[in-house]
Amino acid sequence: MPKSLAKTATLYRMVMPEHTCPYGLKARALLKHKGYAVDDHWLRTRAETDAFKAEHGVKTTPQTFIDGERIGGYDDLRRHFGLKVRDPKTVTYTPVLAVFAVTALMGLALSYASFGSALTMRAGEWFISLSMMALAMLKLQNVESFSTMFLNYDLLARRWIPYGKIYPFAELGAGALMTAGALTWLSAPVALFIGGIGAVSVVKAVYIDKRELKCACVGGDSNVPLGFLSLTENLMMIAMAVWMLAMTFG
Repeated sequence: MPKSLAKTATLYRMVMPEHTCPYGLKARALLKHKGYAVDDHWLRTRAETDAFKAEHGVKTTPQTFIDGERIGGYDDLRRHFGLKVRDPKTVTYTPVLAVFAVTALMGLALSYASFGSALTMRAGEWFISLSMMALAMLKLQNVESFSTMFLNYDLLARRWIPYGKIYPFAELGAGALMTAGALTWLSAPVALFIGGIGAVSVVKAVYIDKRELKCACVGGDSNVPLGFLSLTENLMMIAMAVWMLAMTFG
């Protein structure tokens, strides 16, 4: 395309010694990806940024202009191009699915490293125990937030408040022992106990009481809906506990 006919966009973004706006970088990259030549204006100081906002009556930067029309910030630019904009309030199963996908790969990798084959019974065991550890890690990032969300539906936590803070440590410990194949007499009953209470709690809240709640399974700040995948976490713990008890004492 001749230079005179090239599409041009004007972008105003913060580029300061102590801060470069990440959304400004993303807006510039998106414009270039869409074939625009970018007239890139840097707002180098807080005073310049405040003056720009006041002049154009906007509250945030970056701001993009195309053909003299103000498009807006990065999300507005995505909408302008017909691209999806994530709503932070939208419920999603993605966090849980991401955990399960990664721990499944970890289980397969460990199995291959240990036995020369990815598809072994131990790979399945590791998948479940590593999932327990990964989910516990997410809960432990903010135990207070997790325990508060947990109170919305867990039957034991609602009767005995400290259980909400004990739960992630119990899940982590049981998962670690199951991964190591050690102290099954301890890890299996713990997993059976917390998994059993969790499963009953989810069934009651979702399938009996028909409540629409968020699951605390990946921490207290998630938008994962309480439902099938939440129940799956607990059923996996129960199955793992029963399996290990059968293998050890059967």
